[in-house]
Amino acid sequence: MREYLLTLCITAAVTYLLTGPVRKFAIVAGAMPEIRARDVHREPTPRLGGIAMFFGLCAGLLVADHLTNLNQVFAESNEPRALLSGAALIWLIGVLDDKFEIDALIKLGGQMIAAGVMVVQGLTILWLPIPGVGNVALTQWQGTLLTVALVVITINAVNFVDGLDGLAAGMVCMAAAAFFLYAYRIWYSYGIEAAAPATLFAAILMGMCLGFLPHNIHPARIFMGDSGSMLIGLVLAAGAISITGQVDPDALALFTGSEKAAVHQTVPVYIPLLLPLTIIAVPAADLVLAIVRRTWRGQSPFAADRGHLHHRLLEIGHSHSRAVLIMYFWSALIGFGALAYSVNSASMWIVLGVVFLSAVGLVLLLLPRFTPRVPLWAQRFVPPRYRRRAVPARTAPAPAARAPAGGAVREPAGGGAQAHGSTALSELERSSRFLAHEKERA
Repeated sequence: MREYLLTLCITAAVTYLLTGPVRKFAIVAGAMPEIRARDVHREPTPRLGGIAMFFGLCAGLLVADHLTNLNQVFAESNEPRALLSGAALIWLIGVLDDKFEIDALIKLGGQMIAAGVMVVQGLTILWLPIPGVGNVALTQWQGTLLTVALVVITINAVNFVDGLDGLAAGMVCMAAAAFFLYAYRIWYSYGIEAAAPATLFAAILMGMCLGFLPHNIHPARIFMGDSGSMLIGLVLAAGAISITGQVDPDALALFTGSEKAAVHQTVPVYIPLLLPLTIIAVPAADLVLAIVRRTWRGQSPFAADRGHLHHRLLEIGHSHSRAVLIMYFWSALIGFGALAYSVNSASMWIVLGVVFLSAVGLVLLLLPRFTPRVPLWAQRFVPPRYRRRAVPARTAPAPAARAPAGGAVREPAGGGAQAHGSTALSELERSSRFLAHEKERA
């Protein structure tokens, strides 16, 4: 565990220290596009944050290669090198997209090539644990197609959810934390060394996200861009593929009594990883809804819009920070709920706890629609948005000036038009105040 923590800390430190210089480089290189209609931020913000995250990945792999216990992962498996090759390719495509806005189909082709590079080097799904059936071996073509599909789905799911400051990095960090605990348990509790690469990938991914988050929390000073979102999506997919398709349930059968029991024990995480990953269930749901929504409108599935889940949270009244925290909450609930269920699936308290927290999450989602108003005596103890505002008193019209003795009424300086304009302006102000008050009461 200490070596994993050391790798995580070094990855986070390298990513954090490089993000500042990368931000200056992005500004000089012109990777700071103008505000688009679908954007939430109000000021142009540089991209290319994925550069710092990629070098953090390289630093984490380099440190792990020189540690006593983690060095065995590199000696006995080719998966770290496969991950680095695919990550370098997808990172280069993301950098080009952050600078030149390449076509969506070209990005899709690059994602498939990066997945194919990892498959060629051995990072692929060899078998699937099926509940009630047991271990099902896959042919080479079946494993290749399924691996490429999982990589592409995960990359685009993370890319689609990257719409608010700190959202993608925080959600992937929580998913990586849950995945790390699961893979670490498989390795050290059962002694299955095939889970070691996935454990290392999850630790490095946590370091990448934690190192970048301080620069990306609202208001963000830099965005990770496609170079970062596609990179962390690929690393997350690589860990899931490694532990799903490389860990043989026959090895777990030695501890659980039978192969079917072993499959049932790992079902809470294995099966959702295929439909696709439970740990990114929220981004995956956003991806599916976006494809259906855009196809229904006759648009390309890769056409950007403002219909994502985080955009909807802003539309119903949530602030930027609250929308991000709500997405964090659901990601943590699904990921750690599946983790807890995989540890002890016979406990009803886990199921009841997940149901209760889901109800809490629904209340948080609907909070802007039910904004309570506290009594007058308690207003000083609550935030301003919960206080009652007094009705603005209508100002009485000014008394007309008496006519002079000669009978002629003097016009004010500037003529009657100016006086009439000021009267109309005051009426407009009163009307706007009244409408604002009625809206506040509603």
